[in-house]
Amino acid sequence: MKFLIALAATASVLLPSVQAAKEVFAHVIVGNVRELNAADWEDNVKLAQEAKIDGFVLNIAAQDESNTASLDLIFAAAEKANFKAFFSFDYAAQGAWPKDKVVETIAKYGVSPAYFKHDGDKLFVSTFEGPANAADWTDIKTTTNSFFVPDWSSVGAVEAAGLANSVADGLFSFDAWPTGNVNMTTEPDLAFQAALGDRAYMMPVSPWFYTNLPGFNKNWLWRGDELWDTRWAQVMEVNPDFVEILTWNDYGESHYIGPVREKELGLFTSANAPINYVKEISHDGWRKFLGFYIEQYKTGVVPTEFEEKAAAYYRTAPALACGNGGTSGNNADFGETEVPPEQLMEDAIFFAALLKSDEGVTVSVKVGEEEKPASFNVFPAAGKGTPGVYRGSVPMGSATGEVVVTVTRGGQAVASAEGGKPISATCENNVQNWNAVAV
Repeated sequence: MKFLIALAATASVLLPSVQAAKEVFAHVIVGNVRELNAADWEDNVKLAQEAKIDGFVLNIAAQDESNTASLDLIFAAAEKANFKAFFSFDYAAQGAWPKDKVVETIAKYGVSPAYFKHDGDKLFVSTFEGPANAADWTDIKTTTNSFFVPDWSSVGAVEAAGLANSVADGLFSFDAWPTGNVNMTTEPDLAFQAALGDRAYMMPVSPWFYTNLPGFNKNWLWRGDELWDTRWAQVMEVNPDFVEILTWNDYGESHYIGPVREKELGLFTSANAPINYVKEISHDGWRKFLGFYIEQYKTGVVPTEFEEKAAAYYRTAPALACGNGGTSGNNADFGETEVPPEQLMEDAIFFAALLKSDEGVTVSVKVGEEEKPASFNVFPAAGKGTPGVYRGSVPMGSATGEVVVTVTRGGQAVASAEGGKPISATCENNVQNWNAVAV
């Protein structure tokens, strides 16, 4: 259990358990965005819509004085673009929300045409934790006509579902990262679905996790290798009612998929981070295949009409190139056995291509002047020669310089991934940056 304080073309390949189209949202930490202006929010909405994300989940802390100004800008941008948003009331960051303040906030913004309504009727509302305040939601739901899907992951699927029996319409899980040096499984998701029965399940999908913020007593990582694309394949297996991406802009935990705006990075100074492990570390590559994944999830079929693309992600230095920054792999506070971080992360460059077929396709990975032999070894569910995402990796070795991944077919380049921060043999302040570049 991970309890963290702190998304129709012609189709040909059928998937099992097809359901009606669902919604995909991206989690936004509103406390991080107080310096953003209207143009920034219009850009955020545009980028999310290009990735076929339906809306933002707005995480708001009870005592954050910046909420009102930020929410006004967000809802204005969403209304302008016919985008959606709804609240996740954070009961952990700055204490529990008073019941009347929750009602007041929902009432104020729930009248916006941008506020997401489940089935076009009930205002969709979530939380980050707050199981001790579950009883408040009987009155809140009645007063606000809301569809309530909280995250009560800290008490586990069975107990959370028990609490939900009397008040919640479903549950969201924050358990999006694996423990140890293994890939994430669907076990936590299936546990929530089993406990919930016919109530809604909102499944978490995240690309990475690394945090080193001494001011918040946070300094650990969970395995991110192969997580993003593996997790989307699991979405197709689980077929949840909703998907929530963790996150759009949680820079402190390195799982952002939105753009890096320097004016959002004051956290690294205020929390005494030994390095700014987000500056110049783009995660834009993790949005490249989102439109494909989301369409597949919503329609239950594999799209066949799409632009072929390539993506790659990697860390900017080998694990032992410098000190590990005191970072642990896993976190004992969650009942996990802590290990050296290099035991969870591979010194590798991971690459992927969204292709209509891999017939006649080759892939090359170049680091600086060194070209590395590369090939795909993970294929779409329907197998080689079919539309979908093809994946592979190569060891980082001692090569340094810019990373360029090129996919060719019949000698002609069809897609590439490049332009990220180069790999180096040294580290800022001799502290390892366990965050990944994604291009």
